[in-house]
Amino acid sequence: MAFYGYHQQMQFQAAAMQFAQFGLPPPPDINMLFQQVANDPSRQHLGQIDAEQLQWIVNQSEFASQFRNRNFSLETCKVMTAMLDRDCSGLMSFPEFQELLGCLFHWRNAFFNYDTDRSGHIDAFELNNVIASFGFRLSQLGLQALLQRYSKVINGRQAVAFDDFVACCVRLRALTDAFRRRDPMQNGQAMFNYDEFIQVAMGL
Repeated sequence: MAFYGYHQQMQFQAAAMQFAQFGLPPPPDINMLFQQVANDPSRQHLGQIDAEQLQWIVNQSEFASQFRNRNFSLETCKVMTAMLDRDCSGLMSFPEFQELLGCLFHWRNAFFNYDTDRSGHIDAFELNNVIASFGFRLSQLGLQALLQRYSKVINGRQAVAFDDFVACCVRLRALTDAFRRRDPMQNGQAMFNYDEFIQVAMGL
């Protein structure tokens, strides 16, 4: 059974808006690129972007260089969009984009703090430590499920790259948020009917 800390999760969500707490501020070009794409007069949904446009923005800007030039895959950008897509539109507004950047800087700092050998990957032990630092408490079976989904075998060991680490963090946060909304007593128990479960699981 996975245990999660409501207090830590709420603190993290609020802090994600404050770039100064996470190290480097976002490079100015990334906000300019968002405005350029989102406010294109030919677009149907002005002021918002989809996952493909998010991928282009984060990979084109100086932002990628602050993540050691590791580009974000479309799959990761889709789950990042879904994490903040509270109206189920498939789109991201500028405030949601700012919240996402705060999360990314937080995850980046944590990842490279635990990537002690600077390999660009973290192993199972490091992944468990960084996940625990976010307030999540996973069983060994829970951790193994994450490793099976997000790790690759490098030199005979399971290792998680930064892009996959972000996708893992996004799903953990989004699933925890969905669970918390259905756990009014905050006792680690929630009720889902089948359709609600499918919506949560397939929406990420």
